[in-house]
Amino acid sequence: MSYSSIGFVLCFATVIENKKIMGSIGGVPAGTTTEKLWLVFQALGDVAFVYPYTIIFLEIQDTLKSPSPEKRTMKKASISAIFITTFFYLCCGCFGYAAFGDKTPGNLLSGFGFYEPFWLIDFANACIILHLVGGYQVYSQPVFAIAERWFGEKYPNSGFVNNFYNFKLPLLPGFQLNLLRLCFRTFYVISTTVISVIFPYFSQVLGVLGALNFWPLAIYFPVEMYFVQKKIGAWTTKWIVLQTFSIVCLIVSILALIGSVEGLIRAKLS
Repeated sequence: MSYSSIGFVLCFATVIENKKIMGSIGGVPAGTTTEKLWLVFQALGDVAFVYPYTIIFLEIQDTLKSPSPEKRTMKKASISAIFITTFFYLCCGCFGYAAFGDKTPGNLLSGFGFYEPFWLIDFANACIILHLVGGYQVYSQPVFAIAERWFGEKYPNSGFVNNFYNFKLPLLPGFQLNLLRLCFRTFYVISTTVISVIFPYFSQVLGVLGALNFWPLAIYFPVEMYFVQKKIGAWTTKWIVLQTFSIVCLIVSILALIGSVEGLIRAKLS
């Protein structure tokens, strides 16, 4: 959110400074219709990445103490988050294109190579680091939980997998250490870092991640859980409408994934 709000301020200031709106209603021009479609599909992936809150929605709800009204609390929080996120990202996208037109980069803070005002860029980068450090931990927890649960069920008698060792260091509180967690999480962090170094392409990577996460986490699972919770029978009107909506979103996700992967390969080869 800090990135989008600061990017919005920069773009708005640029529009005022230029005293004119750049770009056109047709968007970034392409040499052929196929290239234009690739760009559109990649943009769909970027849009899908904007709403990853569903990944941590249940994690947040699980922290609420019963018998507090979790349903009402999370409904209010979700509506507020969606509204604020939509407002800032829409403003950032619209004013970004209005300010820079077809030359708008994927990363507004570093794509142009300018670093003024220095304090604003430094503050934005510090906010991004703070956000990503916490976000990396939150988004990685489901991966850690699934992997460690699988290893625990696969090797129930392994001390490497299941044993916890107590440690006490000077001036620090005691803690428990599991060798599987230490090795797996270290390997996970190293591997994701290596992949990010190999593919340092901001928009394309966001498109791939957004396309992979959007349909299963934001559409499919919520729809299926709604069917079970409300006991909606197959081939009823509501069932058909929601299944049609899910299939349309699946097609959009597939197209976004194809376009983002193509953009990633093109950026790597160029």
